[in-house]
Amino acid sequence: MSMVLFRRFLGDVLRDARMQRGLTLREVSAGARVSLGYISEIERGQKEASSELLASLCAALDMPLSDVLREVSHLVAVEEAAAALTRIPVAARARQVVNSAA
Repeated sequence: MSMVLFRRFLGDVLRDARMQRGLTLREVSAGARVSLGYISEIERGQKEASSELLASLCAALDMPLSDVLREVSHLVAVEEAAAALTRIPVAARARQVVNSAA
């Protein structure tokens, strides 16, 4: 798994949280005291967020940091599981499906 994937998932979680709360980038920017453009780049997975910046964004979103990290962790786990499945030979995968159904 690459850091790009992590950045993308983090951005997705932050964007979803902002939109669910009905907040604009401008409102989050003012609350977090971070430039609107930088938040936009984080949401698009183009920039890394430092721990301090992430804490500021979470405060502006009124969302615990642990919730953000839990959601990102879940997305990473799903991606890792999907990647692991593609590495299993087709015959072995078929046996797993048959065995799990039994």
